Amino acid sequence: MNALTQQTEFLSWKVAPARMNATQAAWFLGFELHEITILVGTGLLKPLGHPARNSTKYFATETLEQLRRDEKWLARATDAIANYWKERNARQKTGSVPSRNGNGTLRRVGELDRVSTA
Repeated sequence: MNALTQQTEFLSWKVAPARMNATQAAWFLGFELHEITILVGTGLLKPLGHPARNSTKYFATETLEQLRRDEKWLARATDAIANYWKERNARQKTGSVPSRNGNGTLRRVGELDRVSTA
């Protein structure tokens, strides 16, 4: 079963489960899965309990339902995601640090990489 089929089936359920994992929460709210991580990181979305950083996070369906209807929250969440990508892209553009090749060593300077055309 592919992801689109799973998403369609999940969204067609008449009764939603009491808690949802990150994938289900993303489908329910209309966000992408990777954006849920951003929302949790900015504090706009809180998982149930006190999960470890590397554990599965669950979200209360009742809370997600309230957030889904809250236009101000949706605007803040959308802005937070846009800000995240704006800052990340700005960091990549200003980072003029020499890149590393596959084995972790710095790449050679262009002048040393010249190949003779003869």
